Amino acid sequence: MAWLSRAADGSVMLTLHIQPGAKKTEIVGLHGEALKIRLAAPPVDGKANAALIAYLAKVCGVSRSDVVLVSGESARAKRVRIIGAADAALEGLVPDGG
Repeated sequence: MAWLSRAADGSVMLTLHIQPGAKKTEIVGLHGEALKIRLAAPPVDGKANAALIAYLAKVCGVSRSDVVLVSGESARAKRVRIIGAADAALEGLVPDGG
């Protein structure tokens, strides 16, 4: 899975493609080498980034402070670090067939 890598410190790095302003927040599959996530939040005033962090924290079973936006603050292409996510929790991110 090119979109997911584990760092030496045990954290997980995700390469994401974000579609803000969707009808609902969901993981939809792959977009090239990135995991595509639709967000119901609009891309204004950091709302989409906040929604992304909250969604990933919920799916991975970690606190919001353990989800860090590393790059792509104002872009659709983002890199996110998740600290302390168990492998079982990460299975919730894997799209069908991916």
